[in-house]
Amino acid sequence: MKTKMTPLTELLTTIVDNRGKTVPISDSGTPLIATNCIKHKSIYPTFDNVRYVNDEVMQSWFRAHPEPNDIIFVNKGTPGRVCLVPEPVNFCFAQDMMGFRCDSEKIDYQYLFAVLRSDFIQQKIENFHVGLVIPHFRKGDLDHIKIPRLSSRQLELAIGNLYLNISKKIELNNQANSELENMAKTLYDYWFIQFDFPDTNGKPYKSSSGKMVYNEVLKREIPEGWKQSTLWDIANYYNGLAMQKYRSTGDDYLPVIKIREMNNGISPDTEKARTDIPKAAIVDDGDLLFSWSATLDVKIWSQGKGALNQHIFKVTSDDYPQSFYYFELMNYLSHFKMMADLRKTTMGHITLEHLKQANIVLPPIELIERIDEKLKPIFEHNLVLKKENNRLVELRDWLLPMLMNGQVTVGAALAASE
Repeated sequence: MKTKMTPLTELLTTIVDNRGKTVPISDSGTPLIATNCIKHKSIYPTFDNVRYVNDEVMQSWFRAHPEPNDIIFVNKGTPGRVCLVPEPVNFCFAQDMMGFRCDSEKIDYQYLFAVLRSDFIQQKIENFHVGLVIPHFRKGDLDHIKIPRLSSRQLELAIGNLYLNISKKIELNNQANSELENMAKTLYDYWFIQFDFPDTNGKPYKSSSGKMVYNEVLKREIPEGWKQSTLWDIANYYNGLAMQKYRSTGDDYLPVIKIREMNNGISPDTEKARTDIPKAAIVDDGDLLFSWSATLDVKIWSQGKGALNQHIFKVTSDDYPQSFYYFELMNYLSHFKMMADLRKTTMGHITLEHLKQANIVLPPIELIERIDEKLKPIFEHNLVLKKENNRLVELRDWLLPMLMNGQVTVGAALAASE
């Protein structure tokens, strides 16, 4: 397939650039998104820790505002990240980002969006990063970013549509998973935080005047017959290994799961370990991981077999179902993060002693098993959707360069994505 390269700036009618002084913010008004809201896991910006601008600032401060289907381009901090602007536009943005408005007679916004997210263009953008501490991309270098053009607009449109449709399917799965997680947490909290589990008559225990008893260790009332325990007592914590001595250079290997992989997934530059590592250090789908150093987090793994690196616990239990120790760890996570912040270290970490001091309410095992019967199908479906998304992301990111260089047809790509 014949491919020509066109400078990015020649394909745009407008560049929305509000760089300059910091925007005056308000307690309410129009959301002002920052660079942390632009993620390649989402088609549109997310609303993470947003600030607001009032109507006066909205009308007078900005040089221009984004329009639907503009492409937001981050030029500082994480240069090259891009998201689409939704319709209607429900936010504004200022410094450290630019908005690209496509010339519809020259290129379709969906195709340009897909190409800008490709590994090929992301690497080109990275080559122009400047700044040692906080990388940034200069507006003047946009001319040097060359966009591959295909033999027909119809082909570009088909590729852009396919990329966006697969991305939308991934986001729908993410939304479904978020709802499943909220459903499971609501049920767990209702039973074991609010203590309104079904009593012997099927009524909510505490709301139906079930007997509560003060616990001296927990410094609170808990249902009669319940006990006090710790995170250490309800689960086993296996710390990963330093994988340098198990490094693999062959074709038979396991991806090394570090904190980055636990949070962002396996990538082409993920390290490789030999397969003869200790069995306990092998992680598989459905295993519960707890990163106890730097970024404190609890997640259920979904990317196949891997080699667990140090600074992450694989959490199991001989006595309790996974749903129980998962939610107990999750409920303690904010407390652990606060403890790490109070120590004011550059790398907060949780020790085994912290786990032994982490007091929890321990319901009767019969009740734990009863709620697990309700939660287990939710956990299983959640894992299925995560694994499907892993496949879709891998397929989408593999198909894009193959489609662009003609090694795969759009028809074959559509069949592969179904």
